[in-house]
Amino acid sequence: MADPYQNNVYHQGGDDRYGTYGEGGGHDGYGYQTDYPPQEEDAASDVTEGHDEEDQMYEGEYQGIPHPDEVKAAQRAARAKTRAAGSAVSELEELSEQYEDIMEDCGHGKFQWTLFIVLGLALMADGVECFVVAFVLPSAEKDLCLSNAEKGMLGLTVFLSMMVGAFVFGGLADKVGRRRCLIVAIGGTVPIVYAYFSEFLQMDKRGEHLSWLCMFWMIGGIYASFTAWGIIPRYGWGFSMGTQFQFHSWRVFVLVAALPAIASLVGLTFMPESPRFLLEVTHIKAPKTAEDEFIEIQSATGTAVQRWAVRSLTLCKLVLKNVASLLSRELRFATLFMAIIWFCMAFSYYGLSVWFPDMIKHLQYEEYQDKAKVFHRERVENFHFNFSLENQIHKKGEYINDKFIGIEMKSVKFEDSLFEDCHFKDIKSTNTVFENCTIRSTVFYNTDLWEEKFIDCKMENTTFEHNKHGCHLDTVEENDVLIYLVSFLGSLAVLPGNIISALFMQKIGRVKIIGGSMLISAGCTFFLFLSFSQSAIIALQCLFCGVSAAAWNGIEVVTVELYPASKRATAFGVLNALCKLAAVLGSSIFAGFVGITKAIPILLSFVALVCGGLVALKLPDTREKILQ
Repeated sequence: MADPYQNNVYHQGGDDRYGTYGEGGGHDGYGYQTDYPPQEEDAASDVTEGHDEEDQMYEGEYQGIPHPDEVKAAQRAARAKTRAAGSAVSELEELSEQYEDIMEDCGHGKFQWTLFIVLGLALMADGVECFVVAFVLPSAEKDLCLSNAEKGMLGLTVFLSMMVGAFVFGGLADKVGRRRCLIVAIGGTVPIVYAYFSEFLQMDKRGEHLSWLCMFWMIGGIYASFTAWGIIPRYGWGFSMGTQFQFHSWRVFVLVAALPAIASLVGLTFMPESPRFLLEVTHIKAPKTAEDEFIEIQSATGTAVQRWAVRSLTLCKLVLKNVASLLSRELRFATLFMAIIWFCMAFSYYGLSVWFPDMIKHLQYEEYQDKAKVFHRERVENFHFNFSLENQIHKKGEYINDKFIGIEMKSVKFEDSLFEDCHFKDIKSTNTVFENCTIRSTVFYNTDLWEEKFIDCKMENTTFEHNKHGCHLDTVEENDVLIYLVSFLGSLAVLPGNIISALFMQKIGRVKIIGGSMLISAGCTFFLFLSFSQSAIIALQCLFCGVSAAAWNGIEVVTVELYPASKRATAFGVLNALCKLAAVLGSSIFAGFVGITKAIPILLSFVALVCGGLVALKLPDTREKILQ
């Protein structure tokens, strides 16, 4: 396809009421040039075809394979016959068929592949955004002195902001343009990306290429986990500005994580607006949609601020009206079914995505604790501790005139112990506490043992000199690489599911892929009852993520195809916002049962996946559906 806009004149019968799109008043920035050189009616694309078909014989002629033009003509004739046999169609439905014919004539060429890469980078940036907080928290919590409540709130904020972004920018994309909203979106890219790309695809390519586009979300997860793995554990990178600001490696990772978004933004500046959207906003649209026009202040005395306020208020009203129309008689069942499917899939997927790594860390912690050395009623006098202490529990000990100098204490606990005339100097500690201890005539010099690490302790004549303040990470070992490895493997496991769904989306159908994948995923969850090791949980996570990828691809393709152009991004935005709400609920609920029981998370995910899969089987088949 040389350019999707060369066929830029729409006609209906002998009437040219639709005019030429790209012209028309009052919509600066949406116009299209119409000075392309004239083409013959059946001219082939100079991108998809490397030669003139009239000069060479069609290769499949002697093999009984129909010529693509013959197939295309037969499809159009079948659609025309169906339309003639049925009831009268509206102007918009006829216009949609004309648009589909033009997309078929344009073919699938270099332009679509370029747009595929640009929008893929935007989707990749969204995938990175979902992972970045989880990767930086183990290090950032030290530099930022975050409490457990603050860490939980930070993770929650990411999903809430994406939920709001999907709702707002999805609605705006149907009113001010896909490209314009995508350039400024933050957290709301997913609804716009799929609506935008689908409107440049012909019907028989739509399912496959939208599925290939879904793969970029997985690539974003791989990119985030791989770069985090390579950057964050190298904690020596960075510099300090006093004790208040530490520019450590996790900040470098945040900068690297922003690169896909920047690259996509640059690419979008060279992309055009969706022509299907332009049909909704220019003067050639059907009269019944004219009410969507923005209301301008007519008074000459109105200020720029007043005009902006009225336009913004009007725009908000139009977006909310569009949202409400998703529950109209024609769309209410489609919206209800899709809402159930989105919610059930997101609740299980994101809930288990949090549960898997948390469960692995819990198993690690239990295994670590089982190896802890316990010292009971030991008495140590006049001893110089010049070696590190790790994973130890000291109960009712007595330490008299001892020195702890230049050592590390990791996961050490002193209970009901006495320290008298001791000296602590240059101490680095991790997960170390003193509980119900008596500390008498003891000096702490240049240590990070501050008051929070002394629980119900009795201090007598004890001094703290040059104590370290802040929450800075002191040892490289705290950067547990397993969190990056698990995420990397989970993201990589999505690849087979993406490939299979893309290859069979058109052959098997969206409905069977969604329903089948969700039911298979439900079956996978039962194997979690039998998993008691880290390796088993990692294997099941990879299996679950791979199967779930096919379901997600089908859900996103069907969402695009069920709704008309004037409501496509809005519907996707509402459903994606519901998805993020389900993600918040699922991750919060599932995380609360880590270390308590496996039964409830497994049963919840199983019930949600079965319900969503059964509802998905009730959806209509949209493979042969023309985008309205």
